[in-house]
Amino acid sequence: MRAIVIREPGDPDVLEWKEVADPEPAPGEVVIEVVASAVNRADVMQRRGLYPPPPGAPPYPGLEVSGRVAALGDGVTGWSAGDEVCALLGGGGYAERVAVPAGQVLPVPRGVSLAEAAGLPEVVCTVWSNVFMLARLEEGETFLVHGGGSGIGTAAIQLAKARGARVVCTVGSAEKAERCRALGADVAINYRDEDFTESGPYDVILDNMGAKYLERNVRSLAAGGRLVVIGLQGGTRAELDLGLLLGKRAAVHATSLRARPLEEKAAIVASVRENVWPLIESGAVRPIVDRTIPMAEAAKAHRVLEDSVHVGKILLSV
Repeated sequence: MRAIVIREPGDPDVLEWKEVADPEPAPGEVVIEVVASAVNRADVMQRRGLYPPPPGAPPYPGLEVSGRVAALGDGVTGWSAGDEVCALLGGGGYAERVAVPAGQVLPVPRGVSLAEAAGLPEVVCTVWSNVFMLARLEEGETFLVHGGGSGIGTAAIQLAKARGARVVCTVGSAEKAERCRALGADVAINYRDEDFTESGPYDVILDNMGAKYLERNVRSLAAGGRLVVIGLQGGTRAELDLGLLLGKRAAVHATSLRARPLEEKAAIVASVRENVWPLIESGAVRPIVDRTIPMAEAAKAHRVLEDSVHVGKILLSV
């Protein structure tokens, strides 16, 4: 098969479409013939040499795919060759085939095309596990997501709105603000000239910036608020005012999805199938695709992501 190989850490031009060995399913795994994958910030970090795949994962980038079941490992039940599926991966999605634990495989939701489904697993599992399973966002609470126009942001806006929350997001342009309001955001704040703390307090904040936003995030939490940090685009080190946190009876969580044990990922995927798939099939939540680029041109897709002009997911088609 062919896959995108990272020649060496560097800029997008280090991504090469090359012949590599076909994957074989280990016990409990499914091999998927890939129709599409999707680009995530984690792929960019891996390309730069800053985010290696977890032990046992393929060396190629790619945290989510859609396609058809091609082979089953020993002990796999519930899936058959030819089934149309999407899957959460530890890596290896930029390829024509990928082996994945069966517990991380999902059926393609009704009403969603096979290619579009590639943009669902990573963002939906990230949002659901952090905003709802961990931070326990409730109906009537106020939710803030930074980067509302991103894949994570567009999914978080829709899911929080569908669950009855008041939704606020930050964006970098008027166009993105308009798109996010159309997805259900009650307030869209242009971070270039507005202060998101003025639209608080927030019961739950989903943050991809880290250090740069830590002080303002904590300051704008409501009593009993929950801040969940899932990215470090704004740095790794900042001071935390424990007195302020204590006074608010608030919590700060820092989490990642990729390196979690397989049983935790399987539990998240099962919860997503039970709670989120019905929302997608009803039309209350939908995948937002900015554009589709041939997988062989993954370097181009990475440049688009790094330019931050997109809204929603950038897909890679095989």
